[in-house]
Amino acid sequence: MNEAKYSYKNLDVYKEAKILVMMVYKLLKQFPKEEQYALCDQLRRAVISIPSNVAEGSGRTSMKDQAHFIEIAFGSLMEVDCQMDIAHDLGCITQNELDTICLQISRIAAMLSVMRNKCLQRSVVNR
Repeated sequence: MNEAKYSYKNLDVYKEAKILVMMVYKLLKQFPKEEQYALCDQLRRAVISIPSNVAEGSGRTSMKDQAHFIEIAFGSLMEVDCQMDIAHDLGCITQNELDTICLQISRIAAMLSVMRNKCLQRSVVNR
């Protein structure tokens, strides 16, 4: 596929979200078997939702629609944050692993917030 055709692939927030997906998937390999169909499945769905919603939003023509999908991505990011905190409490990941994930989550949260605000500002200007 032609990368230039799909501009979301050039977005830093999309690239950082994909890094988070890889980080989480790597950590999931060490979770206990009893969590494979509970916490692991939920984490997979939530973390995949972040870059997916960035991509879907970028395909919308309306700035308001784009902002909506960014909000969904942000909600999924907060879900991953919560679930990783729980994973730490359950002893599935170390404090250092949690800190590393939280740093990446904070980076993405800041990017999504800026992106959402720009979309909303543009939607007001384009009225």
